[in-house]
Formats: sequence, C-alpha cells, structure tokens
Amino acid sequence: MALQGISVIELAGLAPGPFCGMVLADFGARVMRVDRPGSRYDVSGLARGKRSVALDLKQPRGVAVLRRLCAQSDVLLEPFRSGVMERLQLGPEILQRENPRLIYARLSGFGQSGSFSRLAGHDINYLALSGVLSKIGRSGENPYAPLNLLADFAGGGLICVLGIIMALFERTRSGKGQVIDANMVEGTAYLSSFLWKTQKLNLWEAPRGQNMLDGGAPFYTTYRTADGEFMAVGAIEPQFYELLIKGLGLKPDELPNQMSMNDWPEMKKKFGDVFAKKTKAEWCQIFDGTDACVTPVLTFEEVVSHDHNKERGSFITNEEQDVSPRPAPLLSDTPAVPSFKRDPFVGEHTEEILKEFGFSLEEIDQLTSNKIIESHKAKASL
Repeated sequence: MALQGISVIELAGLAPGPFCGMVLADFGARVMRVDRPGSRYDVSGLARGKRSVALDLKQPRGVAVLRRLCAQSDVLLEPFRSGVMERLQLGPEILQRENPRLIYARLSGFGQSGSFSRLAGHDINYLALSGVLSKIGRSGENPYAPLNLLADFAGGGLICVLGIIMALFERTRSGKGQVIDANMVEGTAYLSSFLWKTQKLNLWEAPRGQNMLDGGAPFYTTYRTADGEFMAVGAIEPQFYELLIKGLGLKPDELPNQMSMNDWPEMKKKFGDVFAKKTKAEWCQIFDGTDACVTPVLTFEEVVSHDHNKERGSFITNEEQDVSPRPAPLLSDTPAVPSFKRDPFVGEHTEEILKEFGFSLEEIDQLTSNKIIESHKAKASL
C-alpha cells in the first residue's frame, strides 16, 4: 500500500484525530493508538486497522515511554488544545530534537495560537467561527450544522491527513520532519474557498437559503415523494433542466424562465406538487439513466444495495458484519486494503508494541506493576 513502512503514533482523542489515523491505516501506515488506562473499549468508532497501547501520560515514566516510541516513529498525531503537550514535556522542540525526522501533526479546533487556541469547542463552534455556518440553512430559519462532518472530518481530520502526506513527501528531499498546525476553523474556511472566490459572481447575493446552490432554486433542492421518501434535484445547466422538466411531465412554455429568481418560490411549489404524486421508486424509473441530475435520497440501509454502489464495491463488511464505506480514493497500483478485523480493545497490543520498540520483558513488567501501562489481551472465542 502507499503508506507501507510509515509508523504513526496517534494519541487517542475525539472524532477528527481517530479519522485521520484511520485513513493513514487504511492506506498502509502502521498506526499505534495511545489510549488512557482504565477503559476497555475505544468510543471513537474509527479504530480500523490500528493497534492499541494503554499508557498513562500523567506520570513521568509514561511520558518517557512515549518519547521512546516517538524516537523511532515517522508521525505523531496529537489532538489536544494548545499547550497541553508542552506541559507534559512532549512538545515538538523536545521530540524533534530526539528524532529530527518526526512529523509532528497537531490537530486542534482553533489552532496553536490566537485568543481561542486554549478554549473548548465542537464542530458547530468551529463551523461558526469559519464563517461557513452563516451560509447553511433554509430561508428565514436559523443556520444549522450539517451533522458534524464539515469541521470535524473534512476541515479537521482530512486536512490533517493532507498535511501529513505533504510533510512525508517533503521529508524525502530534506530528511527532516516538521510541525503541522491543522485546525478545524481554518481547515473548514479553506474548504469554503469557492464561496469566497465567487462572491463577485452574484452566486450568494440573496439571503441564506434563497440562492441557487443553498436550496433556493427549484432545480437544486430536495422534494418529498408520495411514499414519504425524497428525491434530490441538481439540474443546473439548461440541457439538464430541460430533461428535468420533461421527466416531471411539465411544459416548458408554461413555466417562467429557469433563472427568474422571483419565480423560484412558486416553481418550487409546483415541482413539489408533482414529485408528491409518485413514489421514490417510480421517480427512479423515470430519471435513472438520464442526465436530468435527479437521484434518490438513499438511507444507510438502501445505499449498500444500490446497483451502482454494489457494482463498484463501494461498501465493505468486516468480520463482525459491520458495514462501512470503502476507503477513497482508489489508487490503481497501491489501493487501500482496509482491515476487516474488529476494532482493538484498549491496551490490547501494549506488550506487543513495546517489545517491537525495544523494551525488555523486565521493563514491561515494571511498567505494568507501577501502573504506567495496561494490557487487555483479547480472549479466545469459544
């Protein structure tokens, strides 16, 4: 795989960090998650392909163990607020002095500097501070966050993956690692570059929810069907819009101009009335195979069995019959080969990992007796 031979130390955290580590593991990196002792199960749900070592970083000897791990690793991924790692004597100045090739990835909400850098927050807060939240929502309603996907996973975890990959590539030239300041506010803002760069094109001149791409246009929104399901419409270009109108059974000469914004509310009502007369399956029969840009809104249960997704193998099932998306993108020569094993227990691989990093059995026993580390080996199933 593309990242074969790369070793990553991931300090356990909430969603963005575990997602970043999972992507690296999916594409071949050897990811070791450092968990806090005292728990049995990882709660992130994003531990695929990782191993777990339970280590108490509140004790100086635990810190010393992590430093030994980092001295032999390629990447450290830490998810804490600014200043936490420095207080633990695990800042980049110390770790990169001991291992100049170490890539020190810092994934936080607000970044390593600035007046908010040490404050708590969640996806909705980062989305708000990035400016993006102000653009999302229905006309006349409050802004709303689209789940916790944009800031946590796109602006946070995935942007951090990008930073790590670029730092690994640069290291092939300089031989040195570097510090990555990945944060969810700036990552989400960067994702929204299109919104900023198109402000002069009048794409966003109307209030929230009344523009072409934010739900205001009758040809770029969702509609309820006769069976209470939904269809998604994205017929922007004239040739696609023409096919939409044809599929709906409407007459173009009886409708206002497609881009007449003043008529959009009336047109949405008209389209809505038409969509409400047939079921989702019936609309799929009409629009599947056309360029009308009309697709069913699939549930998680439906998406796995959809013909297109089945043909591509877009979803995978692990040994516990849990379904999840296949890693993306597809690489032609070195594709991701995700693990199909269950997620590791906290501390399941503690002894195994420490042995690999040169710890003696005597050292491991001493660390265990002093409660610096914990081991929770999986029990053989009967």
